[in-house]
Amino acid sequence: MKLAITGIALLVMACATVSPNEGSAAPGCRVEGLQDLTGRPATSELGAEALRRSGARRLRWIRPGDVVTMDYSAERLNVHVDAASRVERFACG
Repeated sequence: MKLAITGIALLVMACATVSPNEGSAAPGCRVEGLQDLTGRPATSELGAEALRRSGARRLRWIRPGDVVTMDYSAERLNVHVDAASRVERFACG
């Protein structure tokens, strides 16, 4: 009986999803201090600056209509851009 309860608890925990807060201080990525980059054109120079300042190791540009994976990476900076290729916001993950 005890083994069955433990097994069920493990299954429930395995199915639980963790939703990291956008902009949270995830290890390796910080979005604090990037606000001055919003509204600017999405360029490789801006991407390099955002990577340097955020501490992230990888960068992902997300444009309207893009299909992106739901995997979470604490070392990735997501740059959301609008239809005019201007930065809307940043998020770790």
